[in-house]
Amino acid sequence: MNSKGIFIGLIAFIIIGAFHPIVIKSEYYFSKRIWPLFLLSGLLLLGVSLLIHTEIGSAIFGITGFTCLWSIKELREQEERVKKGWFPGNPNKRK
Repeated sequence: MNSKGIFIGLIAFIIIGAFHPIVIKSEYYFSKRIWPLFLLSGLLLLGVSLLIHTEIGSAIFGITGFTCLWSIKELREQEERVKKGWFPGNPNKRK
């Protein structure tokens, strides 16, 4: 029996779930201008995933890398959700 797929699925679920509050807090404190950090992190993690020799390790870095890249889109959408009043905005944030 091969349980790697289930384990990788669980890890993906945890990583994606962890990035939800990361995106919210990032937009709150830094605005969507922090997107280059997510881009750089995502590309770096994807590059590292190519160098990892184990399937699970490579999958974890790859999932995290693509989640960073997806977070760029989510930062823009989070800004819209704040404008709609669905999430609180930071009154001290520089524009």
